[in-house]
Amino acid sequence: MRHAHDHLPGNHIHLLNRPACSPRLWALDPQVAYLNHGAFGACPRVVLEYQRKIRDRLERQPIQFFVRDLEELLDDARGALAKFLGADPEGLVFVPNATAGVNTVLRSLRFKRGDELLVTDHEYNACRNALNFIAERSGARVVVADVPFPLRAKEEVVDAVLSRVTSRTRLALLDHVTSQTGLVLPIQTLVRTLAQHGVETLVDGSHAPGMVPLNLRQLGATYYTGNCHKWLCAPKGAGFLHSQRDQRQSIRPLSISHGANSPRADRSRYLIEFGWTGTTDPSACLSVPEALRFVGVLLSGGWAAVMKRNRRLALAGRKILCEALQINSPCPDEMIGSLAAVPLSDGTDAKPPNSPLYLDPLQDRLLAQFRIEVPIIPWPAPPKRLLRISAQLYNSLPQYERLAVALKSLK
Repeated sequence: MRHAHDHLPGNHIHLLNRPACSPRLWALDPQVAYLNHGAFGACPRVVLEYQRKIRDRLERQPIQFFVRDLEELLDDARGALAKFLGADPEGLVFVPNATAGVNTVLRSLRFKRGDELLVTDHEYNACRNALNFIAERSGARVVVADVPFPLRAKEEVVDAVLSRVTSRTRLALLDHVTSQTGLVLPIQTLVRTLAQHGVETLVDGSHAPGMVPLNLRQLGATYYTGNCHKWLCAPKGAGFLHSQRDQRQSIRPLSISHGANSPRADRSRYLIEFGWTGTTDPSACLSVPEALRFVGVLLSGGWAAVMKRNRRLALAGRKILCEALQINSPCPDEMIGSLAAVPLSDGTDAKPPNSPLYLDPLQDRLLAQFRIEVPIIPWPAPPKRLLRISAQLYNSLPQYERLAVALKSLK
């Protein structure tokens, strides 16, 4: 397998030795090597200030904001996001996060006993729990495609998924970028092939926006949900759901509110219902255009350059860790975006984690002793575990070298 540096000219490696922009543009603790952007993202100070101004406007005249202004503001924000995603703005609505998007679709659809709901064993735990809940309630059956990791080629993913398709398969829930293992799945091939088998697709694109190029019109997934607070660097609480035109009438928000019996005919019920689900703070969603603008001007090549630089850094960081751990790269370079996971030795602490988000004692030790924040993920199940790095513009190669040294000392 090719090494991460094999395709990078020397000057590109040199550029990775320092952050691509000033870390002071983010509010992160400068004393911590933050290698976990993939968890909750990090929002630039400029975008946070923009959000503060929206909140100030809201509080200055709440009735004016919510009743008279909000719908047009949301339309403008949806339009900017739809342009970035290559999406139909009429099919794009804001939700708090991708988990809420997955739940929205699953709770809107109707399944019956004997239906099969397909998922891979790499699916994010929260979304897998939602699928299990719907299956238990409806009598449908969850069918799991076992995708190997480490793996040698993306075709192994396609083969694993298609091998579990039957005449009873109703829906496939698929990650675009897997959270635990950091794999960019061949989602275009999966969506198109499953459609040929009459299977609808719900794509969990939590990590994809801002990490990999997206054109949702071309992708053609029945439903696609993603986060804006991760790689788009918007404030927390901004996610989206995109539904194909012929499916929108079936999708209802998790909170049924005033839009359910609205007499309006100037826009779709889909937009009306999702446009108001109760009193919430919409400032995170309304700040998405500013995040797109700000991050998009940090490098001269715009968002394409941001994605390319972060991918190069993730590959280079993975190479450093693989050499330090004396292991081979666990997947092909082409399946890496801005995340990369590598296997670690088995964990030894039998105590269950206090957080539902899984906190391995090694993660605490890396922070306490080395000021490095990086996730240690139990996968596929304890004591097996992975270490997952993220690469964002504020990161640089010496941080991964520092992590490699720390891992050696903690063996």
